[in-house]
Order: sequence, then C-alpha cells, then structure tokens
Amino acid sequence: MAYNDRFIRAAQGREVDRLPVWYMRQAGRYDPEYRKIKEKYSLLEISLQPELAAEVTMMPVRKLGVDAAILYSDIMNPVASIGIDFDIVKNIGPVIDNPIRSKADIDRLKPIDVEKDLPHILKTIEILDRELDVPLITFAGAPFTIASYLIEGRPSKSYIRTKSMMYGEPELWDKLMEKLGDMVITYLRAHVASGGKAFQLFDSWVGSLAPKDFERYVLPTITRIFAELSDLDVTKIYFPGVSSGELLPTLTDIRADVIGLDWRMSIGEGRRRTGGKFAMQGNLDPYILTAPMDIIKQQAKDIIDQGIQAPGYIFNLGHGLFPEASIDKLRELTDYVHEYSEHAIEKRKPKLKS
Repeated sequence: MAYNDRFIRAAQGREVDRLPVWYMRQAGRYDPEYRKIKEKYSLLEISLQPELAAEVTMMPVRKLGVDAAILYSDIMNPVASIGIDFDIVKNIGPVIDNPIRSKADIDRLKPIDVEKDLPHILKTIEILDRELDVPLITFAGAPFTIASYLIEGRPSKSYIRTKSMMYGEPELWDKLMEKLGDMVITYLRAHVASGGKAFQLFDSWVGSLAPKDFERYVLPTITRIFAELSDLDVTKIYFPGVSSGELLPTLTDIRADVIGLDWRMSIGEGRRRTGGKFAMQGNLDPYILTAPMDIIKQQAKDIIDQGIQAPGYIFNLGHGLFPEASIDKLRELTDYVHEYSEHAIEKRKPKLKS
C-alpha cells in the first residue's frame, strides 16, 4: 500500500485532496479489543512490551482509517528515568511516590537516559516505522503539565502546590522547568532517531495560567524545546490543552508547525490569534460523540468548512477520546471527514476556462 503523507502535507501548509484525520487517545478504552488487552495488562505493562504496544498503536489505523498513528505510551514514562517513582492508578491517574516539594527534591533529579532506561519505547517506535503506511506521531508531556503531577503528587484541579512554588519560589520553579525541558528535548530527539515522523508536546493543563504568568513561567521553556529541536526534519505540534485560547497570541515565536486547539476556540479565531503562522489542528468537542450521528456530522461539517478556508488544517478532537465513545461512530466520522472535505476542497478549486 502506498504511504499516506496527507497529515505531513497539511502540517506543512501544503494543499491536500482531503483533510487528514487523527484523534488524541485514539488507541484506547473506546475499543472493545483494547479493553480485553487491558484486562490482562496495565498501561505501563503494555508499554514495556514493544510488539504489543506497536499493535495497540496500529489498531485505530486499521479500524478507523485515520491518517496518522500516535504512539501508545504515557506522558509520565520518561520521568522514571530521571528519578521519579510513580504509578498510573485506575480512576485517578498518575500518582507520585516521591513528590517534588523542595530544592533537594529538584537537585536529586537525574538527566534522562532514554537508551538505558526506556529502550522498550524506542523499540516500539522502530517496529512502527517499519510497519505503518501512515506517519507515526510520538509525544511528550510539556514541562508545566509534568510538573503539576510531580509537585501535586497526583492529578489536581486547583494546582495549588504547583502555583505556590511558581509564585513563591520562582528560582526553584525555573530550575525545575530547565530540568524538565532538558528531559523533553532528549526524549523527543531519541524518538525521531528511532523513526518518529512527528511529535506532539502535550501541555494539557497549562490553560490554568493567565497569559502573563504563562509568558513568565512556562513559555521560555516551550520556546527553548522547539528551538533546540528545530534541526529535526519532522512535524512539530504544540497542544496547549484545554481552556488555552487566551494563551494563543503568546505563541507566535515558537518554532512549531502546528498548534492544537480545544473546542472552545474556532479554527478561524485560532489562526487569527496566532497570526496565521501555524497549521491548525482540532477541535471537535469529544463529547459530541454521545450525540446522534447527524448532529456529529453537522458539527464536523462546520469545523471542516472553517478548516479548508486556508491550507494547513488537520481534523482532530479538542481533547482526548473517552472510554464511552463509540468505535462505530468514530469510523463513520472519519469516513465523513474524508468524503465531505474532499468534495468541499474540490468545489473551492478555481475552474479552468476551456
């Protein structure tokens, strides 16, 4: 089968015959086959088995017909290499045995050693590079989002300890951001060396910050990550997570190719706020998938009509898939985006005079 590079072309702002589609958390609990695997293995146990992790990564490509795969892994995996003990607890999320609360805690963090500590992830990427006929997206958690878990000790809605360090001990915060930035850069560089064709930096919770605080405490590290990886000839995506629309105007100088939007921000407004400097990705509300199919298609149509107003748009959700999503609806949605966008793009082409 021919290699499908539609996702790469859209990310580069080039013309496509139809819009590329992929979904955050597309390898996950909405799939009954995956749920059976999870009855036997945890997420971390699957990640430790390259052949199984590769198979789970490829399942949505085969079943849904999406235009990119995203590595089956977890944003917390690399922190094990820097000296953090954690577990992914059912119905809670990451739980940290040794939270970061002091200068001594930050000082004890080691540089990441991907080849020594995380060879299973690199092996998974190598397998996928051989097997896939669509681009493989790898990913990392961005420093603020990772820090929120490391400092709070588990998922939080208020980020009170995180913000207390950020505001009250800015020197410690900056040191933690520097170490986590180094971790992300080394980790993603190893992904690309193993065959990754794109990467996404997930900053799921940074929308909890005011723009001025994001600019002071987070953006310098985000800017450094993309600058230090700018030599890599792969697609680079920054997803600033949910409720991040007010942060978009601050992103215009980062050296990313694509900005991901949540469902609160229209494609057109996202383009305006980022100065038209990036391709856009998003932004269907994941929970619209609970609606009847005609409602889902109408919402998708509205987003597609915005997306095709300019080159450089990738259809996705505004956040990750949830366990109750229907695999049948996802398959039908993917087909609809492909078919409708192909028709709509063709209609927009100027007609040649005979």
